[in-house]
Amino acid sequence: METLKILEGKPSLNWEYDEEADVLYISAGEPRPALGKDIGDGVIIRYDSAAKEVVGITIIGIMARIAKNEITKENK
Repeated sequence: METLKILEGKPSLNWEYDEEADVLYISAGEPRPALGKDIGDGVIIRYDSAAKEVVGITIIGIMARIAKNEITKENK
């Protein structure tokens, strides 16, 4: 995969959470069409191939991850 720019400048971050699917969508600026690259562990980087820049991140199972970390923290 080619080198991509990552959030140049200070774009506003927009997010949307799908409770039913337990998926968090984060976009740099307004959401826009993009390609996705699964980087593992339920994390998908969304990028604009024409501009060669990352435009968002999708995290699958976000609440399950948070709950798991809270339980682990309590047991320490």
